[in-house]
Amino acid sequence: MLVGKAGKSGRKPSIWRGVPRWARVCTVFGTVLTMLSGAVLVGTEVLMARYEGAVGKADLFGDQAAGAQAKKSEIKGPLNILLVGIDPRTPTAAPLADSIMVLHVPASMDRAYLFSLPRDLYVHIPSFKKAEFPGETTKINAAMSYGSKVPGGNPDAARGFELLATTVQNVTGIKRFDAGAIINFTGFQKIVDAMGGVDMYIERDVKSEHKQPDGKPRPGNTRGEGYVGPQALYKKGNRHLSGWQALDYVRQRYPKNGVPDSDYGRQRHQQQFVKAMVGQAFSADVVSNPIKLDKVLRAAGQSLIFNGRGNSVVDFGLALKDIRPNTIEMIKLPGGGVFEGKKYLGEQFQAGVPDFFTALHNEQLDPFMLEHPQFVNKAK
Repeated sequence: MLVGKAGKSGRKPSIWRGVPRWARVCTVFGTVLTMLSGAVLVGTEVLMARYEGAVGKADLFGDQAAGAQAKKSEIKGPLNILLVGIDPRTPTAAPLADSIMVLHVPASMDRAYLFSLPRDLYVHIPSFKKAEFPGETTKINAAMSYGSKVPGGNPDAARGFELLATTVQNVTGIKRFDAGAIINFTGFQKIVDAMGGVDMYIERDVKSEHKQPDGKPRPGNTRGEGYVGPQALYKKGNRHLSGWQALDYVRQRYPKNGVPDSDYGRQRHQQQFVKAMVGQAFSADVVSNPIKLDKVLRAAGQSLIFNGRGNSVVDFGLALKDIRPNTIEMIKLPGGGVFEGKKYLGEQFQAGVPDFFTALHNEQLDPFMLEHPQFVNKAK
């Protein structure tokens, strides 16, 4: 089955139809916003009920299929939350994980670390009986696709998430994720629109590969690959971006368009965007406006497929109420290409990343980051 959101009739049509490849950005902000909104929701029972009811649910970790549902308990740190963006173009197309991010919350529950795994990370994806998958060494984004296969039926994104979660655990050494989420683009655009756009810093001039200055798609090149025509331009400096502009900006990854470090630059821009949007969510313009707040929270809820392993998204929101944008540390994990002769196989982590994962496991990220400032992804 495909994971979906409730429509007017109460049925759950697919939310994934038409989701673009760069829906990775939606994943993080939707989840961070929904889980960090606990302080705003405290004491507003009507909003909490509407919000919780809007959030999509799915068995992302196979707990229900295993016959052992997680028992509800008080949420305590440290926590690890897996955030995934996918792009199934049709109900019959197997999804790929176009964005894989982990939000780590230490035991103090007053700050968080956000890091990305390259979608081209070259790893071993373990066997997965549910999808009749024997295991393979390939790019990590394929784990979602392989795991989602349902013999004789349409792909199941939740099942794909389960295999991806196991793969990420093997790569990072994280023994168990405490929650997970998938989000779709259509709902995310509604969040951005409900907020009235976002203020963020553009670190360098970037030209759009995909959009014209008015937001319309650039036409395809009839004489070859790529696109033709005028390009939207995002100038260096503090800018206010509309929904389509923000999503288009964080989509860019080509050096020819102003992103010299390619997908690693795109990861950095995504993290900067997430932090800016979380800050906007806590601004007086949103928090003190009940109508806007309701629209933003319901849009976020309707965009989200969440599994808290026995705890609701509101439970997590309340538990993480002390986290604010300035307490979210954005992490960059250095990597480089893997080749077989001249054939590109994918990406691999460079020296220091295994030590980062060890520090995460041992709750020693603060001293690790002091000793390794190069792992900090700065907003400017």
